[in-house]
Amino acid sequence: MKLEVPKRQLDAEALLGLGVFGASLALFVVRFLVPRPIAMSNNGDGARVLCGAGITWHGGPEPFIHLAYSADPGAAPCRPTYLLTQGWLADVAVRLGGLVGVHGTLSLVVLGLLSSIIAAAAITTIVLGLPHDRRARLAVAAGLLLVVADSAFFGYFAAVLGEGAAFLGLLLVAGGLLLTAREGRWSYAGMAVALVGGVLAVNAKVQTLTILPILVLAILLVRPGTLRGARRWASAALVIGALGAITLYAQQSVEPAVAPDGTLAARPGDDSREINVFNSIFLNIVDGKHDTQADLAELGLPPSFAQYAGNGWWHPHPARTDPSYGQYRGQLSRRNVVTYFATHPGRTLEVLNRAATDQLTARPDYLGSFDQSAGFAPHAQEYRVPVVSWLTGLIAPLGLFVLVPIWLFVLVRAWFQRREPLGVVLAFLLAVSLTQFGTAALGDGIEGIKHQSVALFTVLLAVVLAIPVRRRAVRTA
Repeated sequence: MKLEVPKRQLDAEALLGLGVFGASLALFVVRFLVPRPIAMSNNGDGARVLCGAGITWHGGPEPFIHLAYSADPGAAPCRPTYLLTQGWLADVAVRLGGLVGVHGTLSLVVLGLLSSIIAAAAITTIVLGLPHDRRARLAVAAGLLLVVADSAFFGYFAAVLGEGAAFLGLLLVAGGLLLTAREGRWSYAGMAVALVGGVLAVNAKVQTLTILPILVLAILLVRPGTLRGARRWASAALVIGALGAITLYAQQSVEPAVAPDGTLAARPGDDSREINVFNSIFLNIVDGKHDTQADLAELGLPPSFAQYAGNGWWHPHPARTDPSYGQYRGQLSRRNVVTYFATHPGRTLEVLNRAATDQLTARPDYLGSFDQSAGFAPHAQEYRVPVVSWLTGLIAPLGLFVLVPIWLFVLVRAWFQRREPLGVVLAFLLAVSLTQFGTAALGDGIEGIKHQSVALFTVLLAVVLAIPVRRRAVRTA
């Protein structure tokens, strides 16, 4: 028997969707461009995103943003050593610029407007997928707008950094999973949205590849609204298969990188794997603030390496310049780091607490918001929408003492909603936030605030969606 839905209800849903999308996009455009465009300056990693857009760039960290990056006609073609899907968005922005006669140039204004459109569409999918009454859905939309437009996050949308694509992908995944559980055509649209969002989020950075298994589980747990039995599992398998195939293809499309030891990297990110482990050891473990000799002995490193305590890979005097470094290089392994943290719970908690403070701090002070012609000092930052990051900044010194209760709040709400699609979405967002938190905290000792941004953004989305509201089922064919 076919489910018949009054045309009036369909019109109401369409009106709600158009209204949320139009209002969100208008607010984002004004927030982005008035009184001048804003972004996040290049921390030195932007060459990979630009390379994904066909632009070879050799610049280092910059105190100002460039509103336009132009390809050098004489530069050799490049391929990124690992994929960032922000590079795909940048490539689309370059092509859009070409339509108006600006060829071979990435305009951050175009990139920011493109990301704003995607963000507005993603918020719309979440609102349409929520099983709440109209007032509650609009309240959630307002909360989402405050998070997405916050100064700690919004600038990444128009930046040559990977975080912006991660934010957009996570928003789309949340909306897609919620829509998948609705009846009729909404369900099929939700699967498509979840797939697009998953590709963006999983491939946003090497760090976000850990999202893939969590998303696979979420797709299996969300029941499509109109599909039952074999058709349900076939649809889930189709989405998961497409997600895995696209990710595999994308990750294999990058240029094999040269690792620090001179060998070709076999996996994405292998060129920085030793650097990450090195920083984790000399910034998180052998940091000069504890029993350095005991820590060196525990890691199998010589006592003479005490002179390098607290010196990261790019420090003027790092351990890698020591004549005996090659002899002990094998001790700088991921397994050695994991073993140390597993057998030293006190030190592990200390590192995690510092990472929690970094996460709640929300915004690193070295990423500027303006181009040089705006007349601001180097590294100057905008604070047009500071509400969420201001609140998290206030509680940041409490570290795990406040972050753990936030996790527990989301967990409890996910448990009470466990039989509903919203419960699956909350569990997905919490799992992503926790894994991103642990990966950034223990896997690398530098740029802690920036590397925690994906974890913070995800848990804030979960908090907005987890706030108790009056529920009313919405099922539309």
